[in-house]
Amino acid sequence: MADTAYLILENGMVFKGKSFGAQGEIIGEAVFTTGMTGYLETLTDQSYFGQIVLQTFPLIGNYGIIPEDFESSSIGASAYIVKNWCQAPSNFRSEGDLDTFLKERNIVGLYGVDTRAITKIIRESGVMNAKITNIEPADTDLAEIKNYKIKDAVASVSSKGVTHHKTGNAKYKVALMDFGMKENIKRELLAHGCEVTVFSHDSKVLDLLSINPDGIMLSNGPGDPVVNTDIIENLKEIMATGVPMFGICLGHQLLALANGFETDKLKYGHRGANQPVKDLQSGKVYVTSQNHGYAVKSESIDKDIAQELFVNVNDRTCEGILYKKIPAFSVQFHPEASGGPLDTAFLFDRFINSMETYKNA
Repeated sequence: MADTAYLILENGMVFKGKSFGAQGEIIGEAVFTTGMTGYLETLTDQSYFGQIVLQTFPLIGNYGIIPEDFESSSIGASAYIVKNWCQAPSNFRSEGDLDTFLKERNIVGLYGVDTRAITKIIRESGVMNAKITNIEPADTDLAEIKNYKIKDAVASVSSKGVTHHKTGNAKYKVALMDFGMKENIKRELLAHGCEVTVFSHDSKVLDLLSINPDGIMLSNGPGDPVVNTDIIENLKEIMATGVPMFGICLGHQLLALANGFETDKLKYGHRGANQPVKDLQSGKVYVTSQNHGYAVKSESIDKDIAQELFVNVNDRTCEGILYKKIPAFSVQFHPEASGGPLDTAFLFDRFINSMETYKNA
């Protein structure tokens, strides 16, 4: 029988549930994600570093553990909350169950709580810190929970060193800056005929230029973008090279900051596989996969430097930027969409076209 466990929100509210995965006590930033599928991609997405992830869909784990679907080699989230977890997954690709997977990676899990009620609290009050513990709360020190901050996020999840990846006859060389990269970004580039060299977050412009790249990809990643001052300064030098650039999620935010624009923390973020965004050039609306708690402030975009490319249909926040003076564009959502819709996969073709133009210039 599972041990009793508790979720304590920084506002003092307590939810009683049961433990699964690893036993222990953890503090993190509590966020919710609305994806009905893709829990493996969610768990292995390093953008969730320092966060306690709550799944709004009531049954998680029903198709088991499938290593081929992982977005990284480790779990990004600090802890995991579900309504119910499936103890008998059914899938010919499955190699295990969710409980064992979390135990092996020492990730605390909580189930049997009212996930709908918790989601409503976060939605109405905003993202807040929380603590999972097996000790029945009495006089809980809320200050400890409130004072928690996510630190050194990008440095903690970025790959170390340089790795090269190639399949078949690659036509383009891409330098991929890893700020907490989802594997499917690399997979998509490889599928589009690119030779991909992955660089760590602190790689300098000369490091990237050493491979004579046709394009530079800025990956997704965790945390508040403005704290990455060294990366932002570095991107200013990288932009000056004139090499085509494509930024996704955190990469989108960092590129905006490097151009003097501003970012802001959203009330509860966009996390799920059904976020609608509008293409301001064509008027089309696409359904996208997203995971972020910050956004570029639309009003901060200098129209002499760039133009807004996409906006979120729900709250009108910036979802993409097209730059005018450098061959670069970026999006807040995930066009590689794993797991999620494939509506915006054409953006990789747009990046390929910009590299082709650069090669032929």
